[in-house]
Amino acid sequence: MTWAAALYAVFFWWFSTGAILFVVSRAEREGRAGYVNAVVLAIPVLFLGCAGIVGSLGDTGARGAFMGFTSALLVWGWFEMAFLAGIITGPNAHPTPADTSAWERFVRAWGAIAYSEMALVMSAILIGLLSLGAANQIALWTFLVLFFARIFAKLNLYFGVPNINTEFLPGPVRHLTTHFRRAPMNGFFPVAVTMLTLALACWIERAIAMPAGSGTEIGFVLLAALTALALFEHWVMVLPLPDAALWRWLLPSSETDKYANKTAETARTGGS
Repeated sequence: MTWAAALYAVFFWWFSTGAILFVVSRAEREGRAGYVNAVVLAIPVLFLGCAGIVGSLGDTGARGAFMGFTSALLVWGWFEMAFLAGIITGPNAHPTPADTSAWERFVRAWGAIAYSEMALVMSAILIGLLSLGAANQIALWTFLVLFFARIFAKLNLYFGVPNINTEFLPGPVRHLTTHFRRAPMNGFFPVAVTMLTLALACWIERAIAMPAGSGTEIGFVLLAALTALALFEHWVMVLPLPDAALWRWLLPSSETDKYANKTAETARTGGS
């Protein structure tokens, strides 16, 4: 059951990420209306995730662990789709010129994602309130792992890392490439990977301490697998690993790269 839980976490992470990229890439053909339709039609997934979170809170068995984990990912996935579709992003939808001052660059970068981050914070608070005193809190911890891993990743992209994959960014958020920096390393990267590694060690230690086959053991295994995936995604930023190949086949030809290059050129020449 332990290995099955770990494999389930990896598969569901891969499948859900691929599904989001597939839907958003197809919606791009219809422009703004296509993005709006994709997000609206996915609202039942959001509701299903919310219902699953509530339903998992009192279930301490294996079923409750899987339900809480999966439901949190469904809620997260809807917000991720809404972000990539440009529906919930931020007030700044313009590229940042290369000669922008450090403070203005930070303000612009925050403005590009502000609404999305605030929506995620509010969702985390709501799930936390629902989970107060609950027997099963796997949904809350799953959402928090995703949330902090996202914050760590965005900060590293902002401060600068060697490897930045932009080919999966659809039209509405391709301007985000101008907020990223390529650099050999930044001071926050070791902090981020250390914190994720400590969290991974914590989940593994807790899983080992739980009775074999119990819902709590399965829950910690799911959290450990998810945290390991987040750690992998961080190391990909500094190591030349071909992670993009996992989903590249879902995207249209080379239009994404051409737009990313055009956006970067606009930023270098001071466009807005």
